[in-house]
Amino acid sequence: MAKFRTNHSRGDTASSGGMIIKVGLFILILGSLFYAFNRFFGGINRLSDTFEKAEKIFQSDGEQEQSLNYFPTSTTGEIIHRTYYSISYSEEHEQAEWIAYELTRESLKIPNVERTGNFRPDPKVKKASASPRDYKRTGYDRGHLVPAGDMAFSTEAMSESFYMTNISPQIKNFNGGIWRELEENVRNWAMRFGKLYIVTGPILTRGIREKIGPNEVAVPDEFYKVILDFTEPEIKSIAFIIPNEISNLKIGDFAVTIDEVEEITGINFFYELFDEETADKIESTFDLSLWNFDKKKHELRINHWNKRK
Repeated sequence: MAKFRTNHSRGDTASSGGMIIKVGLFILILGSLFYAFNRFFGGINRLSDTFEKAEKIFQSDGEQEQSLNYFPTSTTGEIIHRTYYSISYSEEHEQAEWIAYELTRESLKIPNVERTGNFRPDPKVKKASASPRDYKRTGYDRGHLVPAGDMAFSTEAMSESFYMTNISPQIKNFNGGIWRELEENVRNWAMRFGKLYIVTGPILTRGIREKIGPNEVAVPDEFYKVILDFTEPEIKSIAFIIPNEISNLKIGDFAVTIDEVEEITGINFFYELFDEETADKIESTFDLSLWNFDKKKHELRINHWNKRK
C-alpha cells in the first residue's frame, strides 16, 4: 500500500505572534487543499484503494484493446470467468480443457504478493469441481495451468489461481521442470513484447493415463500452451505440446504450430481475432528465432530441477 509522508521544516520567527499567523495560514491552505482533493478525487481513501488495486493496470492500455475477444471455442459449453482469466471446464475430466488469459509487462513489474497455496474447489462449476483430496497420496503434483507466478500482481489474482479448476495432475519433475521452464520463458517474452495472449491446458482427446481420487480426475499424457503476440508490427505465434514427464530436451524441440494443437484438441484458437487469410499465416507457421529461449534456465532444469526428489 502506498504511504504518504509529510516533511516538516522550521524557520526562525521574530515573535510568537508571527508563528501563530504562519501556522494559521498553513492550516487554512491545508484545509483548502484537503477540500479540493476530496471534491475532485473522492478523498484519501479512494486514492489508497487505487494503489491497493494495482491489478487494474490491465485497463491502462485502453478499453478498446481490452475488448478483443481472444477466447477459443469451447467443446464443453461450460465457461467460467474469473477476474483475470477464463476457463472452459470439462466435467468428464474434472479439469479445464483450456484456460485463457493476458500476460502484460505492466503486471509483471508490480511487486509480487505472497504465494497463498490455498487450493480449494471451485464453487462456479455447475456440478462440482475436483478437490485437493483427489490428489492425496497419488504421486501427482497439483499443477497450475495459469501459473501462480503470472498472477502474483495482486492478492485476488493469486488467490484465484488456486481454484481446482486451474489445476491438473502433473508429474512432479514435469511440473517443477520443463513446464516451469516454459512458464518462466513466457514471462520473459511478455516483458520483452509488452503483452501476450495465452491459452493453455491438458490434452484430453488422447492419452489419458489414469483417473485419480474420489472425483476421478483424468491424468493427461500431454499439455499444450498456445501463445500469441498481437503487437504490431510483428504479430506472431508459437505453441507447444509437451509430454507429462521429466525431460532433458530443449523447450524448442516441443514447438508446434497453433494449427497442430487445434487438430489434436478440436479447439479453435483466436478465431475472432483474424480473418481466414491472416489466421492461415499466423497459425500455420512459427519462427523459433523470434522467441528467445533462456539457456541458463535450461541448464538449471537439467542440473537441478530434474533431479529434485
